[in-house]
Amino acid sequence: MMKRTNRDFRAVIFDMDGVIVDSMPYHFISWYEALLPLGIRVSCFDIYAREGERWEKSLKEILASRGIKPTRKIMQGIFYLRQRIFKKYFRRFIFKGVKEFLGCLKERGFMLGLVTGTPEKEIRKILAPALLGLFDVVVAGDQVKHGKPHPEPYLRACRALKLAPADCAVIENAPLGVRSAKSAGMFCIALTTSLPGQYLKAADVIAAELEEIPGIISRACRLKKRALAK
Repeated sequence: MMKRTNRDFRAVIFDMDGVIVDSMPYHFISWYEALLPLGIRVSCFDIYAREGERWEKSLKEILASRGIKPTRKIMQGIFYLRQRIFKKYFRRFIFKGVKEFLGCLKERGFMLGLVTGTPEKEIRKILAPALLGLFDVVVAGDQVKHGKPHPEPYLRACRALKLAPADCAVIENAPLGVRSAKSAGMFCIALTTSLPGQYLKAADVIAAELEEIPGIISRACRLKKRALAK
């Protein structure tokens, strides 16, 4: 499904979890352990397929599907327990080549955006200042009224960049994120870092890793394999 686009993009907008940071396994285990006291067992797919969605919506639907009324007390209890578990296990693993790739895109004149369902406060804990500073615009989950798959997060990034959706290419890894980008009218590349390509078919292109993106976006940097291994 690999194809090169001849469109001349002015910005590249990235999702964070599963694209910049290899954090999805930690999100899964935190959800899994937080829900276990209620007798709920979730699979990786249950969590990965909902990546980018507001946690409140995800939790309400998971509880309702198991016949549990999502009261405020239950919701808050699970939320805080999940946060504690995530902080206990989480280790910051930035995907190989990300910093070099972002820096090279900046040098070649691309504007950079970060659009994630993670709250702004948590983003600053996860990404080092030097890496976060490479982005011209950051749209956090607590800065929008409607989270992914609604187009609002990506449209907000466009407005902040003062660009049209057609000027932006999005790099995602989750079905809801792909739907959000496409609903916003943007070209979307989906990485199979979390889910197989069969779940990402709504994207314009499916790629296995960042190394493949230069073959898709004109002017994008070609990174040497030894650079990706740093």
